[in-house]
Parts: sequence; structure tokens; C-alpha cells
Amino acid sequence: MRQLECFVAVGEHGSIAGAAVALMLSPSAITGALNELERAFNSQLTIRRKAHGVSLTPSGQYVLSQARGLLNAATDLQVMAADAGSALRGRVVIGCYSSLAPTLLTELMAEYGSRHPDVELDFFAGTQQEIHEKLLSGELDLAIAYELTVPSGLTHKRLREAVPAVVLPADHRLAARDKVALAELVDEPMILLDVNPSRENTEMMFSAAGLTPWIRFRTTDFEVTRSMVARGMGYAILVQRPVADVSYEGRPLVILPIHPAVRHVPISMIWSENVRLSIGAEAMLELAIELHQKQPRKNEAVTRAHDSDKTS
Repeated sequence: MRQLECFVAVGEHGSIAGAAVALMLSPSAITGALNELERAFNSQLTIRRKAHGVSLTPSGQYVLSQARGLLNAATDLQVMAADAGSALRGRVVIGCYSSLAPTLLTELMAEYGSRHPDVELDFFAGTQQEIHEKLLSGELDLAIAYELTVPSGLTHKRLREAVPAVVLPADHRLAARDKVALAELVDEPMILLDVNPSRENTEMMFSAAGLTPWIRFRTTDFEVTRSMVARGMGYAILVQRPVADVSYEGRPLVILPIHPAVRHVPISMIWSENVRLSIGAEAMLELAIELHQKQPRKNEAVTRAHDSDKTS
């Protein structure tokens, strides 16, 4: 197991020196562990070049994916045996797409922490691409993200569906409507949340309607987008809806369903299909499913309006 731990560290850090620092071992100890592991498997797992780090052979890539699962299982056994399995211990690192984090991640972490106080929790919030890369590299156990453009090597469990809606300033000419068509806004300035999959989803909606929006401003921040809308600088299409329909500055916003109805956006828990989830990570997944099954969300009112629109 120690040899596998050394091998995984080399695979994740890309060098013997990096692995040695991470594990607080000497480079010679790391090298010796790699040699013994390759001898035991009778296969070359690494390609080592001076000043160019370490790369993995195809066999090494396979062993790396399996080794993480074995190490997780060994850690589970160790921490659960310490108190006869009466409490969860260990470490869980969860990721989340940045615009989902304020409304979904914090609730999940708080509830998980109260149920399993002995588990060390950490998190990362970033773009979908960053989330996917960190899941594939083993830096994250699992992550909450949109179920769009999930790359191969990752699997997922759907938590719920959200629906895009139009965000308008309170004094907009259409603010008193029950719903709004994209065609009614296409000639007005749009503030685009310019990060994937938000950008991609917005572009697909307009393309499906045969429309081209006038993109006046592009942002990479959810709350900046809402603040610009509240200031009357344009409208936006957003999926997430905070509890209060006001900007950071306290200016009111109006959220309207889109007519005709647009496709819902699934939100899922995602993890690597090549890594066995630890007991702590499995508990996190189960809790996420539980929370989303029993707790209605504010933008479900928008979802119901869309469903009614489809029926009509």
C-alpha cells in the first residue's frame, strides 16, 4: 500500500521530487517504491526523464485509476476500525460550479458537518472545466455541477433540474408580465454570464429560437451580472435564483419564465468512474440526494410555470 501511495503521488505531481515533498519522504525512497511496484507488476508504469519529470505509460494510467480506489478503501478500513465503525472519519473534498456554490454547496457542507463532525471537510469552487479536471486527477472526491458536457471518465447522479429564466430590472417595460419571449428581448442589450456551461446554454436557447442576441456586456461573475441588470444596463438569462430577488446593492430584480418553455438544466453530483468513493464521500452523495428530494427550491416556481406553459 505504501508503494501504491508513492506511485499515486508521482502520478498526481508529475515528478519524484514533488511526490517526495508531498509525502515527506526522500526522493530515493520514492524511486525505490516505484521500482518495487514495477517489479511486482512485471510492467513498466512510468517513464522517467531527468529534468522532464515522470510520465505514465498506458499501464501506469490504468494502475493509477485503480490505486486511488484501493487507497480509499484502505483509509476507510483504518479510520472505521479505530472506533468499530461507530462514526465516520477521514477526509472529503467536494467541488462545486461557482454559481451553484452559494445556494447548494454551503447547505450541503453545513448539514454534513453537523452529522459527521469527525470528517475533515474541504471544498473547491470554480468553473466546470476546473471541476472536471480536478475530479479526473483525483484532487476532488465528488462535485456539484451542471450535467452538461460531462467528459468521459466521470459518472453522475442527478440531484434536480433547474430552468433558465429572464432577469430584468424592476422598472423594465416587461416587468409586470407573467412570462416573456426571447423575441421580445432580442433587440435589447444582454449581459451574458460568459462562463461555460452558462454561455453555451444561453447560446443554444437563442439559436433554437432562430434569434441572435445583442450581447452588450460579458461577465464571469454571477452577482456582477445581477447587479448590472438591477442598474438597468441590460437583461440576463440565469439558471440559479437566490432567495432574495435583489442585487448586492439592494436593488430589486424581476425574474420571469421564458415563453415558449426552454429545456431544463440538470444539476448532478459528479465523480470519477475509475475511483471507488470513500465511505465519507458516499455519505456526502446520499445526503445531497436526501436534501434535494425533500426540499423545494425557489426557482421551482419558475419550473412549474414552464411545465404549465408546455401543457398549454
